[in-house]
Amino acid sequence: MATIKDMQIDNQVCSASTYLNVATVYKSFGMADEALPVFEKAKAIYESSLEKNDTRLAGLYNNMALALVDVGRFSDAYELYDKALEITKGSLENAITHLNIASATEAELGLEMADNQIQQRLEMARTILENYEKRDGYYAFVCEKCASVFGYYGHFLYEQELTERARRIYEGN
Repeated sequence: MATIKDMQIDNQVCSASTYLNVATVYKSFGMADEALPVFEKAKAIYESSLEKNDTRLAGLYNNMALALVDVGRFSDAYELYDKALEITKGSLENAITHLNIASATEAELGLEMADNQIQQRLEMARTILENYEKRDGYYAFVCEKCASVFGYYGHFLYEQELTERARRIYEGN
């Protein structure tokens, strides 16, 4: 049986991944305050152990920013979202981050005050989804994940289009 050492996986990074998973569970159960110190542990390890463009950092930044939004620390959340955007340029995760920023902006400013900024983020995400060439299972997953956000903001036809697109990809695979 292969060990972590045999697989050349850094124990620190494994610990950070565990912290990230624990923090994400806290966040998903509405315990953002409890999640943040655990996210901080993961962040410290990831930032000292991973390359600055490692997509695992982007995932951490996105998840941690969601918790920061929940506790009203918007400027800290936007800072992490910006880091995630930098790492995920040209990828589907970039679309997800734009949608997360739209939701954060609504939480901070209210729907009416944030409408223009929300629409800009939705358009950025849509452009990424439409121009992404590799239409595989992961693309379908991201379409499904993004569809409900578009629907929430009243883009019902695009929500339906993304859902249908994902269905067709899944049926073809």
